[in-house]
Amino acid sequence: MIKEILKLGNPKLYEVSSPVERTELSQLLPIIEDLHDTLIAFRNHYHAGRAIAAPQIGIQKRILYMYINQPTVFINPVLNFIGDEEIEVMDDCMSFPNLLVKVRRHKKIRIIYRDIEWNEQEMLLEGDLSELLQHEYDHLNGILATLRAIDNHSFYLK
Repeated sequence: MIKEILKLGNPKLYEVSSPVERTELSQLLPIIEDLHDTLIAFRNHYHAGRAIAAPQIGIQKRILYMYINQPTVFINPVLNFIGDEEIEVMDDCMSFPNLLVKVRRHKKIRIIYRDIEWNEQEMLLEGDLSELLQHEYDHLNGILATLRAIDNHSFYLK
C-alpha cells in the first residue's frame, strides 16, 4: 500500500528507530510491501528514488529498502566507513523532494545487515551507492541531509 512520506519538519523524522527483533520477522512483510509501493509511486511521480527508510513512512524500525536492479531489504544495518576519503554530493530526499543539499559522505562503506530470512549479509559499497546507503542509514538515527549540509549556502531548489 502506498503510504504518505513524512515531510521535512515532521518530528518523527528526527527520532532514533528501534532495532527489529527476530520475533518480529513475520510482521515485516506488510512493511516491506508498503516501502516498495511507496518507493515506486514516488519514482513514478518524481522520476527519482532508489531507496527508502522505514521512518519516512512513520515506522520507527531499523529497516531500509533499496530497489535498483532488484529489491534489497536491510534489517538492523550497521554501517562502517572504509578509509577517510570523502565525496561531495548533492543529496536529495523523498522527505523534501524539491530541495537539494550539498553534503560530504564517505566514498567507501561496509554495511552489515540481516536479510528477510534473518541471515547476516555484508556489502561493500563505493561512490553513489555508498552515498545512498549513508543517506538512508541516517534516517534510522533521526538525521536528515539538511543537518549534514556543508554550510549555510548548501541548499538548492530543484
